[in-house]
Amino acid sequence: MSTQLDFHRIIPKACVASLALLLGACQLTTTPDPTAGLEFRAERYAQYERKQVFENCRNEALQRDEDARRKGSSGAYLTSARVADKCVSELGSGSDVVPKGEQMRISALAIVNYFKGGDMEQARRSFEAFKSKYPQHDLYFSDGSSFVASSEAILGRTDDWTFGTFAALNVNDDLKREIRRMHHWKNK
Repeated sequence: MSTQLDFHRIIPKACVASLALLLGACQLTTTPDPTAGLEFRAERYAQYERKQVFENCRNEALQRDEDARRKGSSGAYLTSARVADKCVSELGSGSDVVPKGEQMRISALAIVNYFKGGDMEQARRSFEAFKSKYPQHDLYFSDGSSFVASSEAILGRTDDWTFGTFAALNVNDDLKREIRRMHHWKNK
């Protein structure tokens, strides 16, 4: 037996071992989780669906509001108000998919239609929910009057008015006249 090393056998084994070591080092990087993209897409699709459901509900509430105006029926106003209320309540935890202003407008429509339909108690509850959900926010009617101030005036939530205080409220002039008329006859 010879003590001489056989380089022809050792070199290929050494190359294979070092090549395996180098390739093993390359494999140390982690591959992304293939389900992570699916979960993200599923969540985005769920958000899209919640937004679509809200928009369909909102469109139905607006159509019912238009029908109620045309008919002048208190029952039609109440139906429109209930549909509008349902739109916001069904959003639930998905409320971030619909802009806050849009949610506020449909909530305000419900409150106004509860007023017009004569359900003052539900209007009061909906208004309180509106104020707690959107503190320090307000909407404005086309004449520039404040939704919050008008609702508070109709619900009697403001303090007893003096002429100057009531005149300074940002409410519609017709509403001011009607409240003054009611206040006048109440105190006679």
